[in-house]
Amino acid sequence: MRYEEFTIEGRNAVLEAFRSGRPIDRVFILDGCKDGPIQTILKEARKREVLINFVKKERLDQLSETGKHQGVVAQAAAYEYAQVEDMLEAARAKGEDPFLFLLDGIEDPHNLGAIIRTANLAGAHGVIIPKRRAVGLTAVVAKTSAGALNYTPVARVTNLSAEIEELKKKGLWFVCAAMDGDVMYRCNLKGPIGLVIGSEGDGVSRLVREKCDMTASIPMKGDIDSLNASVAAGVLAYEVVRQRMMG
Repeated sequence: MRYEEFTIEGRNAVLEAFRSGRPIDRVFILDGCKDGPIQTILKEARKREVLINFVKKERLDQLSETGKHQGVVAQAAAYEYAQVEDMLEAARAKGEDPFLFLLDGIEDPHNLGAIIRTANLAGAHGVIIPKRRAVGLTAVVAKTSAGALNYTPVARVTNLSAEIEELKKKGLWFVCAAMDGDVMYRCNLKGPIGLVIGSEGDGVSRLVREKCDMTASIPMKGDIDSLNASVAAGVLAYEVVRQRMMG
């Protein structure tokens, strides 16, 4: 299901969006604003674990398209989020080992869109992102994915580490992209697998990395020290594809 509209402005409109079950990625609220309607919006946002940003009026004016934000602007998802179980079911239906991307802290919408596109082309069954400290399915992500969002499901989870634990019980194992990991060509990347990619600056967080079964690095020959996250995801994903094709 697709959502075109993605900026929601004004107290009633934002509250209505929450109550109708519309997936909201984050809400921007005027710093210091504490009246009744704003408190209600905050309560709804916290109940749904939506990211809340308290900002100055200039930021709200910048985000607003109508100029009538009344101290609150929400960003709704451009697409509906999927369930992780749907991804595993899709793999079963195709008779394939599950292949999932798990993204830890990707904040750039262009990177997320590019990774979703790569996931689709590499035959992955879905992409899992965290609810906090990460970009959601914004219109920019949808555009950058070049249509891949129509075919590749994206799920949002509260805790990536806990999700990895759950998926391990279902037979998946996890490889984490890390510059100090084993060279990817020496890693066995066959079978039901989750590929864990971190943010450009910080990489995969310690808690998530500790849950992974192995770390894999991409051989680098140049003079700079790292690849863009979406490029790294593509290189590693195609090593998974290559090993699967080799049987």
